[in-house]
Amino acid sequence: MNYLQEMTDEDLALRYVDGDNRAFDELLSRNQSKLFSYILFVVRDREIADDIFQETFVKVICKLQEKKYTTSGKFSAWLIRIAHNIIMDRYRLQKTEKIVEPTSDNDLSNLYAQQALTSNIENYYVYQQTLNEVKQIMNLLPAPQREVVFMRYYQDLSFKEIAELTNVSINTALGRMRYALLNMRRMAKEHNIALMID
Repeated sequence: MNYLQEMTDEDLALRYVDGDNRAFDELLSRNQSKLFSYILFVVRDREIADDIFQETFVKVICKLQEKKYTTSGKFSAWLIRIAHNIIMDRYRLQKTEKIVEPTSDNDLSNLYAQQALTSNIENYYVYQQTLNEVKQIMNLLPAPQREVVFMRYYQDLSFKEIAELTNVSINTALGRMRYALLNMRRMAKEHNIALMID
């Protein structure tokens, strides 16, 4: 089984398509933690996240067996796209958007993740406290906005990658980030939290 550990995810997927079930086991062990973290971050409910995680891998197995996977991109990105589509299908059914929604003329030319300076221990603890408060505020965002923030700041994806993974235009991805930041700033102001995002 050591030879499987040396293979790329893409090669493992193709090997599974050819009938090697151990290749799928290796794919699952490599990707389950990252995928589950992504799903849980977006849906904020462990039970729902478990359901979506299982549904994602059922779809992955079906698509692989139907030979609908090509190695034109990263396997992990393909997984996230499938999970994203499942999550969005669930949210479409619920229609739970409650905060500012983006408009059709969204435009956001640039966003930069600002690194916090931790030159001394006091700054470090202030930074950690702020980070915890930012995470609490992020949890109050609607799923599409929370997802874009997570992909941008925690997975360090470009807006082009985010747009491709979430199956929207770059302007929509930028708009979601813009409204997420507006909502986060508003909530931070209401709770007297100094955000370090621009």
